[in-house]
Amino acid sequence: ILGTNTSSMNVVAVNGCCYGKEAKSDKGEYLKLCGQDFWEFISGDKNLYTDIIDPLGHKAKEKNEAFSEEYAKAINKFTLEFISLFCDDDGRIRWEEIVRFNSGKAPSKNNISNEG
Repeated sequence: ILGTNTSSMNVVAVNGCCYGKEAKSDKGEYLKLCGQDFWEFISGDKNLYTDIIDPLGHKAKEKNEAFSEEYAKAINKFTLEFISLFCDDDGRIRWEEIVRFNSGKAPSKNNISNEG
């Protein structure tokens, strides 16, 4: 339970930011550490903030490539669906069908046609 610890250890809250600078890190009830100060605080290495750039760049590139592949697959699926629903055999868009899909009356719950 908070406040009942009899240890002499002093706990200080830290607000850490991966980038930036903070002129005054002591905010009274907590410390705000940014950029190099933050990375050195968590690692003990004053150069970690620059040493991690290359590995992070490689990871970001890997994630970017995976995202791009998945994004392309989604675009392809949506394109196929659009073509099958809203294009004629020559590839022309059937605009009336799009308007009907987007703005036509919703089918009734009991599936009884309101036509005729």
